Amino acid sequence: MNILSIFVLIPLLMLLGLWLSRNIKQIRTVMVTGASALVLAAVGLTIAYLQARAAGDTAEMLFRADVPWYPALNIHYSVGVDGISVAMLLLSAIIVFTGTFASWRLQPLTKEYFLWFTLLSLGVFGFFISTDLFTMFMFYEVALIPMYLLIGVWGSGRKEYSAMKLTLMLMGGSAFLLIGILGIYFGSGATSMNLLEIAQLHNIPIEQQRIWFPLTFLGFGVLGALFPFHTWSPDGHASAPTAVSMLHAGVLMKLGGYGCFRIAMYLMPEAAQELGWIFLILTGISVVYGAFSACVQTDLKYINAYSSVSHCGLVLFAILMMNQTACTGAVLQMLSHGLMTALFFALIGMIYGRTHTRDVRELSGLMKIMPFLAVCYVIAGLANLGLPGLSGFVAEMTIFNGAFQHADVFHRTWTIIACTSIVITAVYILRLVGKILYGTCTNKHHLALTDATWDERTAVIILIVCVAGLGLAPLWISNMIGNSVLPLVSIFQ
Repeated sequence: MNILSIFVLIPLLMLLGLWLSRNIKQIRTVMVTGASALVLAAVGLTIAYLQARAAGDTAEMLFRADVPWYPALNIHYSVGVDGISVAMLLLSAIIVFTGTFASWRLQPLTKEYFLWFTLLSLGVFGFFISTDLFTMFMFYEVALIPMYLLIGVWGSGRKEYSAMKLTLMLMGGSAFLLIGILGIYFGSGATSMNLLEIAQLHNIPIEQQRIWFPLTFLGFGVLGALFPFHTWSPDGHASAPTAVSMLHAGVLMKLGGYGCFRIAMYLMPEAAQELGWIFLILTGISVVYGAFSACVQTDLKYINAYSSVSHCGLVLFAILMMNQTACTGAVLQMLSHGLMTALFFALIGMIYGRTHTRDVRELSGLMKIMPFLAVCYVIAGLANLGLPGLSGFVAEMTIFNGAFQHADVFHRTWTIIACTSIVITAVYILRLVGKILYGTCTNKHHLALTDATWDERTAVIILIVCVAGLGLAPLWISNMIGNSVLPLVSIFQ
């Protein structure tokens, strides 16, 4: 069996174990065992990948396997990874593991909840290891569909509205994506849907690229919260249960940036260079608009959701700069934002579980009442605004450094506009921290609240260690990503 298939096999075994579970103890055992196995598999793959590269293996994708799945349409179960995929698998495993602990006491229908949660995880892992366009699309859909039930059944607030809005908008994006993928396949004249074969042929006519590139970029861009198709994101995040928000913002939104880079840009480079300026303007608006919108929100989840629109906009913004530094920064931003936003949503869920409110105006003085959660919230906020030593700084500095390498006025103007988001982010984060954590507690009911439990501390500490680790020692993962980005961006030179 191929080493990468373990990332599909483990979630499938978890689904079987959950289905056979009869009580909450068995459900928790299956989830912790499965999530731990995924983390170990991701760490093992990272080590094996780095060793293979150090030994001199220069293939674009490692650990490849190809099995015909549906020969009539040339669809193959085709897998392989480079440094970008390995980084995304590592991130996904960490979020699934910490999300399991964040859902430790979830009621009701715990078994059903974890079944859908695991199915979503299966889609994410399958997407990141696939190199066949149709297989990628299939896993992409598997990752999207459970969101409707996870928000609609276990969410809060206007959960049915949010779930329906999210599903309709993402399915609309999927329709564009399917048309784009079929256009790429038939336009390339390839004998399979393997993206490496299509890239090597490099013979999609420019007239067709002008049609398929916008459709494909838009299809993935909807999931990456591209303006003006981002409106599903804040409502979806605000209504989702804690661990679903973590997985959704931390990993699922990264499928958008990854797909834009791996499929739209890589397979249609001429159209990307010709039409990229349109999407560059839209992503620049996403970055600034998301940050400004976060400033005027009063719901903790909405603040973080609009912050995610801004930070995910930076990922697409960097990809469209089409150079090695900016694209390396884009992948670092995916990792950084995935960890930061998962940490934020975990903490917001824990605070809401105690205070039963997410309204900033009703919260104050939490530092004295729940010091552990409050200190962790400060760390998450500092990472979000780009404090040196934490992951946000490394990612954003790499992006803006790469973006400014363009000497023309257009690119530099939009880079400066995007840079203003750093200042706006600092404004809403510092105001938020000052308002809810410091000062005197004005609600006497909050004075009796307790601090984090062991399962909550486990999830939060792991995420903080990862955020600090990426910020303090980014070089190994930056080099791994940079070397894999080079073949993808060399076609733009």
